[in-house]
Amino acid sequence: MAGARRQGRKRPLCAAFLLEYNFSALIHRILYYLYEKRLSRKIKRRNIPTHLGLILDGNRRYAREMGLDDVADGHREGARRLDEVLQWCADLGIKIVTVWVLSPENISRSKGEVEALYGVIKDKMEDLTRNPVIGKNRFRVKAFGKLESLPVDLQEAIQKCEASTKNFDRHILNIAIGYGGREEIVEAAKKALMQKKGSSVEDLIEGLTVEDIANHLYTCDIPDPDLIIRTSGEIRLSGFLLWQSAYSEFYFCDALWPLFRKVDFLRAIRSYQHRNRRFGK
Repeated sequence: MAGARRQGRKRPLCAAFLLEYNFSALIHRILYYLYEKRLSRKIKRRNIPTHLGLILDGNRRYAREMGLDDVADGHREGARRLDEVLQWCADLGIKIVTVWVLSPENISRSKGEVEALYGVIKDKMEDLTRNPVIGKNRFRVKAFGKLESLPVDLQEAIQKCEASTKNFDRHILNIAIGYGGREEIVEAAKKALMQKKGSSVEDLIEGLTVEDIANHLYTCDIPDPDLIIRTSGEIRLSGFLLWQSAYSEFYFCDALWPLFRKVDFLRAIRSYQHRNRRFGK
C-alpha cells in the first residue's frame, strides 16, 4: 500500500513539472522573439553589407550529433536552411550572397560520401529553379568553381538553374562548387598572361598587374564581400575568396550550419556594423 501511495503521488508531480517546463519554454520563446525583433530594428537603421559571403560548415557534425545514420541527411538539412537565410538577407536588403558548398578538399572524401553530396547539391540546384524565395526576391543564381570536373547531371542542373534565373535583377546568389581560392587565383593569372601573348617572359612578368588578375576572377563583375560568416566554430577561411576578402570583415559563429538561427545572423550583421572599416587607409 505504501508503494502504491508513492506511485500515486508521482503523477501530479510529473504533471506539475511538465506544466512548469512548458511555461518556461513559452517564456523563452517570447523573450527570444522580442529580442530578435529589437535587434532587427536596430540593425535596419545602420549600414547593411552589400555582399555577404557564407561558409556553410557543420553539416556532417550536425548529422553525427543528431544521431542520423546518413551523413547526407546533414547536408540536406543544411540545404534547407539556405532558404531561410536568403530570405533574411533579402529582408535586410543585402544584394549579393555568395555561399561555399563544395571545395576541392571535400571531393577527396570517401566515394560514397562525395556521390551523396553531389546528389544533395543537384537536388538543391533543381529546387532553386522553382524556389519561392528565389522567385519572390528575384535572385539571379550563378555557380562558379571547377564546374567541368563535376558529374554531368550536376552540371546540367546548374545550367538549368542559371538559365531559369538569368533575368532576375534584384539580388545575386553565387554558389561556389568545387571551388578553391588558390586555384581561382592561379587560373586568373593564367588567363591574364594569355591575353598578353607575344610579349617576352620578362615583359609578361613586368607588365602583370593587380587589375589583370582581378579582372579574371570568378567574381570580377561584382563588389568584394563586405562580410564573411563561417559557422560551426572554425576560425579560418580555408581558401574561401582569398583574393576578394582582403578587406572583408569576418564573423565566426559556433552554431552548426543547419542550426544557424536568425539571431545568429543578426548578431553577425550587428558585429559588422560596429567595425571601423578603413580599408588599410
